[in-house]
Amino acid sequence: MLSPRPPRNVVLTYGRRAVLLWLILAVLTACSRITPLVGSEGASAAILGTDATPATAPPEASTPPAFNASRAMQYVKEIVAFGPRPIGSENHRKVERYILGHLKGDAVEEDNFEISTSEGRFPVDNIIAKFPGPRGGIVIIASHYDTNWPLRHTAYVGANDGASSSALLLEIANQLRGKKRTGYSVWLLWDDAEESIKVPWDDASALYGVRHLAEKWQGDGTLKKIRAFLLEDMIGDADLNIERVTDSTSWLEDLVYQAATRLGYQSHFFAREMYVGDDHQPFLKLSVPAVDLIDFNYGYNNVFWHTPQDTIDKLSPKSLAIVGTVTLETVHLLDER
Repeated sequence: MLSPRPPRNVVLTYGRRAVLLWLILAVLTACSRITPLVGSEGASAAILGTDATPATAPPEASTPPAFNASRAMQYVKEIVAFGPRPIGSENHRKVERYILGHLKGDAVEEDNFEISTSEGRFPVDNIIAKFPGPRGGIVIIASHYDTNWPLRHTAYVGANDGASSSALLLEIANQLRGKKRTGYSVWLLWDDAEESIKVPWDDASALYGVRHLAEKWQGDGTLKKIRAFLLEDMIGDADLNIERVTDSTSWLEDLVYQAATRLGYQSHFFAREMYVGDDHQPFLKLSVPAVDLIDFNYGYNNVFWHTPQDTIDKLSPKSLAIVGTVTLETVHLLDER
């Protein structure tokens, strides 16, 4: 699913952020207990409940937007239960129907087309759920839902890589549905055929869904209305650390960090810098402000990425809650701009 897929010329530089200072006061009691005090970044390390409410938060923190992490995690499990879902497979079609089934009653557009590849010809289906707002402009929140084609004959189910973010969008849809928006329209995009047909990763043989949609929206004028493109990718890791992706729009990343800080979750964001080639790039290249929310350190040295080890047991509903609430808060901040 996304890049720094090793084959994609990854450049990793650790952020130039100051080392966190922790103050620890040792209080010796009869039971020899030690109670650590929270340092300057301590509130951001708070453990979340399934309702995404921080256990502690800085005085300026706001109440997190509504988000049902348990339900989002159940969606991940149900997507994974279909098995591998490479393009052209029956499991892929089942996941399409699964997503569409959860969007009944919503305004949904399907962008259907076919691609010719070195592996044959395949149908592609981008799914867009639209939640209108009165303010002129659109905020896109995106995730791919296919799994890796070269791994189609293995037990690879992409629990983190594709399922976690696709489930996240389903829960965000629950939070948007039936509520009157006061800001921009929000479009949720499940983009298809993101994974590379070839190994190692080949840009020309990947990102088919978003490339097609970016060109289509450029032609019909929709692109000019997009105020921000928020990409979700590999966001379910129990050890959540979202990268600062160098190939993202700086002011939009700063807004995401502002949202995370408001909610007390900033310790999970942007401690590292990394180049990532991902679904946001076709829009970024057409001058759409875009940010890639991705944790590309999945297991030690990213050992679980694109392997059959990308399984549900590595994920946490708390991570879904953190990313989901920060995404919704970012939309709120965009509405206020």
